[in-house]
Amino acid sequence: MEAIILAGGFGTRLASRLQGVPKPMAPIAGRPFLEILLTQLRRAGCTRAILSVGHLHAVIQNHFGFTYHGMPIDYVVEETPLGTGGAIRKALAQAREDAVLAMNGDTFRQIDYARLMEFHRTEGAPATMAVVRQPDIARYGGVLVENKRVVAFVEKGRSGPGPSPGWINAGAYVLSRSLDWPNTLGETFSIETDFFMPEVARLRPAAYEMHGFFLDIGLPEDLDRAQTELAAFAPRPG
Repeated sequence: MEAIILAGGFGTRLASRLQGVPKPMAPIAGRPFLEILLTQLRRAGCTRAILSVGHLHAVIQNHFGFTYHGMPIDYVVEETPLGTGGAIRKALAQAREDAVLAMNGDTFRQIDYARLMEFHRTEGAPATMAVVRQPDIARYGGVLVENKRVVAFVEKGRSGPGPSPGWINAGAYVLSRSLDWPNTLGETFSIETDFFMPEVARLRPAAYEMHGFFLDIGLPEDLDRAQTELAAFAPRPG
């Protein structure tokens, strides 16, 4: 298993909390958030992690070096921000396996990544998206799932007068290394809004339904939640 982690974001909304470190290195109960993700991957059998880095990338590289508890780490540096899609496509070019796990580096998912990979192989789709149910999809945007396939999306902010529960993109994917990217894409693009949304009918991505704990640390209040709530789910290194 190879995994790409997107770790190059600016973390603008957390700037007052980060104190000179990139968002994936935000301290959670005394250790960097990225350590939690790498520990998950290592325990799932990941044999190589590719970190897509940009903003303050030296902080990440100096902390981890080129191995994490025996799991090799390589880096792909964004000289300018490429968006989630551009960063994944650039890192995917450095992958060696036919199917590669890719994930946002600011989100924790209580998920069995080995099962996600196996689901992708079984379904035979060019791309698989992990989805998770939320009590209100307005913040994230929704994903419509039928027969284990993503068939449509609901844009962020669009919901009824009250909370609208439903599936959302959990920010973890399995992608074929030979994925057919549209020629219309530029160097910088979003994996969801510029790729999955307009290409959903052609791709028919497989939808892996996860039911465990899910937390995006992108907002200050969620970073605060992580200090206590994440402790029960995050694996310890070693």
